[in-house]
Amino acid sequence: MRTTLTLIYFSLLALVMPTHVIAQGFQLPNMQVTSDAFEDGGIIPIKYTSHGENVQPDFTITGAPETTSSFAIIFHDISVAFGGGTGDVTHWLAWNIGDNNIPEGSLPTGSVQGANIRGQASYMGSGAPLPDRFHHYVFEFYALSDTLDLPEGSSREELLAAMEGKVVAKASYIGKYANAQ
Repeated sequence: MRTTLTLIYFSLLALVMPTHVIAQGFQLPNMQVTSDAFEDGGIIPIKYTSHGENVQPDFTITGAPETTSSFAIIFHDISVAFGGGTGDVTHWLAWNIGDNNIPEGSLPTGSVQGANIRGQASYMGSGAPLPDRFHHYVFEFYALSDTLDLPEGSSREELLAAMEGKVVAKASYIGKYANAQ
């Protein structure tokens, strides 16, 4: 009886889950991200913040599956919420990144940027107010099975909707920053 129920469960699951998810045991591949700018979980140097030079850090992505066509990045401050809501601060959105090596201060040709909290289609470095605690900033990296037909300046919600069903791997890179000026 238990074997029959298990078989029925997995048969039904196969109807609703994408094939690549089932084949990988419900877990996406172990994609990794590194940077020369700062260590994962470390303090973000002022150069990469809005209090410094506001330079976008470099990143190298490894372990993306062969089915990867492009990458997307969502950079946000998870330590704040506005207006009593649950949303946080979007600092940078980028997609259609066709290379796993992202140089400091620029994106590979063909990449598109979305709107940050200021409505600008550009990188906006960390900017915790003075004086304050450390804020935790997350760079989310998505390996996508296709490029996205999404115009420059699109919102985070529009990016997430466009990525639906195309994510083949995900990784994150964390930085901390507190305005010490």
